[in-house]
Amino acid sequence: MKVVIFGASGMVGQGALRECLLDPAVDSVVTVGRSPSTASDPKLRHVVHADFGDLSPIASELAGADACFYCMGVTSAGLTEAEYTPVTHDYAVEAARVVGGTYVYVSGEGAGADSKTMWARVKGRTENELLALDRPVFVVRPGFIQPRHGITSRTRIYRYVYAWSSWLFPVLRKVAPKYVTTTDLLGRAMVALAKGAPASRVLRSDEINRVAG
Repeated sequence: MKVVIFGASGMVGQGALRECLLDPAVDSVVTVGRSPSTASDPKLRHVVHADFGDLSPIASELAGADACFYCMGVTSAGLTEAEYTPVTHDYAVEAARVVGGTYVYVSGEGAGADSKTMWARVKGRTENELLALDRPVFVVRPGFIQPRHGITSRTRIYRYVYAWSSWLFPVLRKVAPKYVTTTDLLGRAMVALAKGAPASRVLRSDEINRVAG
């Protein structure tokens, strides 16, 4: 199985990449980024590309994919809707246009096209467009994500928050399981979806964890 990952250097993408490399059913992983990757594995290939709004120049590199994991994301803090939309919506739709196979879009708890919150509205609109495609599409909406196995967020404030709140995760898993998952469970669930695991088309953290097994 060949998997293409967008955003493999981010916290969620690192988790997805790790689980792809560990799973024997995945024999080829292609990551796409604006700069060279330091990750190394016999079944990993990294494609450097600058314009995520037009993936046509690298379409041949992405051809034959059995699955596409869209893990790219930016914090909405300080951004206007126009600034937040390209990574969250435009690039995701372009990836779905070019890359075949099962498509998994990483959204977030609370997303909704009718939301008054900007980030939730943009993600919700993107979800709706992707789910309307005539192909297997899944939306994962994690709430709190516990980074594991040395994985960290690239966003400084997120790193601080995750470090400060790490003691909360065991408590949250017990009292609010619908809102808590981990980077490895999320990555494992994405691989399972690519392999055809039965699931809802929109998965919250509790179903993410169930699908991960």
